[in-house]
Amino acid sequence: MTADTRAQAKAQSAATIRTPGQAASAEAPTTGAISRVLPSSLHRRIPAVLQRRDFRRFWLGHSVSLVGDEVHRIAMPLAAVLLFGAGATAMSWLTAAPMIPALLLSIPAGIWVDRRPSRRRIMLAADVGRFLVVLSVPVAYACGVLTLAQLIVAEVVVGMLAVLFSISDNTLFAAMVPNQELMQASSLSNGSRAFAYVSGPSLGGLAVQLLTAPFALVADALSYLVSAVSLSRIRPVEPVPDRQSKGGFLAGLRWIAATPGIRALQGAVATVNFFDFIFQALFILYATKYLHINAGLLGLALGAGAIGGLVGAAVTSRVVARIGIGMGMTLGFLGFAAPHVLVVLASGPKLLIVATLFAYEFLSGLGVMVLDICGNAYITAVMPDDLRSRISGVLQTINYGIRPLGALTGGWLATTVGMRASLWISTIGACCNVLFLLGSPLRKLRELPG
Repeated sequence: MTADTRAQAKAQSAATIRTPGQAASAEAPTTGAISRVLPSSLHRRIPAVLQRRDFRRFWLGHSVSLVGDEVHRIAMPLAAVLLFGAGATAMSWLTAAPMIPALLLSIPAGIWVDRRPSRRRIMLAADVGRFLVVLSVPVAYACGVLTLAQLIVAEVVVGMLAVLFSISDNTLFAAMVPNQELMQASSLSNGSRAFAYVSGPSLGGLAVQLLTAPFALVADALSYLVSAVSLSRIRPVEPVPDRQSKGGFLAGLRWIAATPGIRALQGAVATVNFFDFIFQALFILYATKYLHINAGLLGLALGAGAIGGLVGAAVTSRVVARIGIGMGMTLGFLGFAAPHVLVVLASGPKLLIVATLFAYEFLSGLGVMVLDICGNAYITAVMPDDLRSRISGVLQTINYGIRPLGALTGGWLATTVGMRASLWISTIGACCNVLFLLGSPLRKLRELPG
């Protein structure tokens, strides 16, 4: 839900309408049935949600895909910089390209998905499509016909398919996980993302160094194929779609407007996403051209720093138990945004610069994990089943649609006021996200509704 930048595990029969907070899987007990293939001795040692066969298969496949996403996150912009000499404007367009579909398509996609009988099949098709599109880049490079335009077009198509995947994901996730296990499932999903932060950039930087950036993308393409196979092996009982439902996207928008906690959360998310993507559009260019960090060293620094994400995934449940889920979200927002200042302040010997980038990624990764675990669990718990995809469409328009606006603003700012001043503006603006939470009911929320 935040920089998904970071990317991003969200996760979701009966035709009954579920009120916010009602147990998600109560209507579909067979979906979450405890797997009988595990030895009984393991039942006491692994989290209860991983004993659910469908969730376990989905989680494993999606975890592999997340590593591929992190390889993609460093390999695609490096391909643009190293092969085509892309500047700030071109990099801002490349960063914005996969997110433009979220701005334009999330709402109509949410209406369409809510009326489909199988979100799983939509997600499977989206994974296969992304496999083919990403694979087209190394194939074109091998044939000597790769262009910067193809990189941008590929990112747009990947973004379109990602919209369908993520909007369907919330309904499938809720179909597999009961409310009492949402924090556990969210911690595992975001823990996988944290592991991807650790391993993906390091693998991506090393692959770019050894194979060139286009061929490094083969790993990302294969990760989508693994995810598709895992989706083909699960059979969750999904809510029966209401094909006659009225209201379209307005039904989802009205629900968001009538839910104070969601209103405050989305205001904070929109703020941090806009300013963070000003930052992200310029970060790799700043690190390579201004701080003179090579691809391998940059990948290692980012991967090592993202250990903070693993720490965040491991400690969030205990933090929430002590201070409450609402305060956990507030600290997560601040913990994600504030460390950006370290990149702006980075200077001196190369070892010191790398250490500063390490600290930035560690602290920011820790913050975003706390935020994502708490935020995703809260949103999943309060959504009514019959509106999930439409609400997800509106939320995705807010969460992800504003990111390309931030990325394009980053390119404009860099050419107008300079690279370093732009990074200062993005850092200060991102920290303003907490203003939305201070007067909201979220700050005092201690447990998930229902």
